[in-house]
Amino acid sequence: MARIPRGHSRTAACAGALLLASATSSPSSARAAVPEFDSLDAALFGDSPALSSAFADVDGDGDLDLAVSYTNGGIGLYVNGPGAYSSAGARSGLPMAGPEVRGLGWGDFDEDGDPDLHAAVSGEAEKPARNLVFRNDGQGRFSEIAEGVGIRLTGADSRQANWVDFDNDGDLDLFSSQRSGRNRLFRNDNGRFTDVSEALGLDDPRRTVGACWFDMDEDGDLDLFLANQEADKDAFYRNDREAFTDVAPQLGMHQPARTVAEGGVGCAIGDFDNDGLLDLFVATYGMTLLYRNLGGGRFQDVAAEAGVQRRLHAVGASWGDVDNDGWLDLYVAAYENGAEYRPRDHLFMNTGGRFVDGLSADSALHAADHGVQWADFDRDGDLDLSLTESFRQNSRHQLFRNELPARDASGSLQVRVLDRDGRGTRAGSEVRLYRQDGTLLGSRLVTTGDGYGSQGDVPVHFGLGDTTVVSVEVTFLTPEGRTPKSIAGIDARAWLGKALEVRAD
Repeated sequence: MARIPRGHSRTAACAGALLLASATSSPSSARAAVPEFDSLDAALFGDSPALSSAFADVDGDGDLDLAVSYTNGGIGLYVNGPGAYSSAGARSGLPMAGPEVRGLGWGDFDEDGDPDLHAAVSGEAEKPARNLVFRNDGQGRFSEIAEGVGIRLTGADSRQANWVDFDNDGDLDLFSSQRSGRNRLFRNDNGRFTDVSEALGLDDPRRTVGACWFDMDEDGDLDLFLANQEADKDAFYRNDREAFTDVAPQLGMHQPARTVAEGGVGCAIGDFDNDGLLDLFVATYGMTLLYRNLGGGRFQDVAAEAGVQRRLHAVGASWGDVDNDGWLDLYVAAYENGAEYRPRDHLFMNTGGRFVDGLSADSALHAADHGVQWADFDRDGDLDLSLTESFRQNSRHQLFRNELPARDASGSLQVRVLDRDGRGTRAGSEVRLYRQDGTLLGSRLVTTGDGYGSQGDVPVHFGLGDTTVVSVEVTFLTPEGRTPKSIAGIDARAWLGKALEVRAD
């Protein structure tokens, strides 16, 4: 078993543009302090190459369990607690081998109160495969039901899948991106699914790997960014209710000059400059991209100014405030392909709107060439790290515990966003925190997917620095549009080790 022992901030006082300008004096050669991380018992996960991982509270006991997909087609389920992770093994009903599983996504699509699991499968021409959906039957056991509920996706070469409510009718629909073939959108109709891809204009044939949903134009519904491979232009589909329209060319976000060796791979949404608007990072083969949200559905690539522009083989990325200083940091999983493939990762530490790579060349965190996920799995207040590696001999999955000092780890707040019946179906909702004087501390997205082919079902995490009492505002996307709900006077110290729940009205 993997053991789990134990149980200086700035605010958004100025606009993000000023933050970027004022931070440019930070020398690019400087290295920001990264908390120490401790690798948990590797024997639990073995030395099988791993591709994706995703956290969720599978058994309803209040802590985060973990699913990991391996290149042999197996999906490991690791149950958290008390004080250790243990493998559920074959008794979970998840496959021990089979076609390669490239992505994992948790979502309560049947609205019974526990998260179900989608597996994005990558088949081959001589070995066609189909995507899998595992219904959570309770007690850590799952049944595969994809075709029975209408998710018929054969000949799959799938990557990122997203459980999202694209039509604001209260249940989770499913989008499946395809590395070869047309993307698919399945609408949830009372627990059964209808393929509406062609009718809504999302049967895009481009080679999609990363897919991120968020309300980019703040009109009350979820829009879709697609990171596309092998010179295919990226797409940004605006949700027009009756159909989706690709507005990437008019926004200048389609990357038309790519070569065949270049393309988008992963995407991640986060408010890096604490201005309340959600920004977009794209991990690429080629030059990485950071689109700052200017408001009104407009974006500007500020990767160079912000210090995260690199020419990489970047695969996955995820935002997380690793040091609880109130600013989102960014982990990018990438690899070098010289004499051998090996991870060359980046943990970009946010120094107030500009980033400094905090990983030294000999850091043990150079351990991911595909997946990265943040989650406070030991409930001590700081974000821990799941990394997957598949290229090198003896590649494996590793789980790292954040060893941030207790006084800093406790300076955080986690918020769990639920529907009115207490179910985790509100992916894409937005959470903002404010000081008592009304100053915005930052915003977070209830995740719709990031890393590499991953979507967890986890609380949003805020580092607070020296702030203790805050107001929480959750923006729900409803048939009436953007619907905010606020709770004032939250003392974060009272919520250490648990998440504040906010339900839709």
